[in-house]
Amino acid sequence: MQRAVFHVTPNEDGKWKVEQEGAGHHGVLYEDKAGAVRDAKELAQRGNLGQVIIHGRDGRIQYENTYGNDPRNVKG
Repeated sequence: MQRAVFHVTPNEDGKWKVEQEGAGHHGVLYEDKAGAVRDAKELAQRGNLGQVIIHGRDGRIQYENTYGNDPRNVKG
């Protein structure tokens, strides 16, 4: 089973974008980061295995959340 990965990234016009890896489209724009994060988390939770990666204004990853039954055995 493949993980559905959603990225929340800043857009060049000050808005925030939610994109799914490998989806082949440009994503959805939001006026604020909170709305983008909320919807990305909701999308990731819909499937059996999802992940949200939240980026800051500088493009670097701030944090990420994984949802569902992760098949990897990772200590931590």
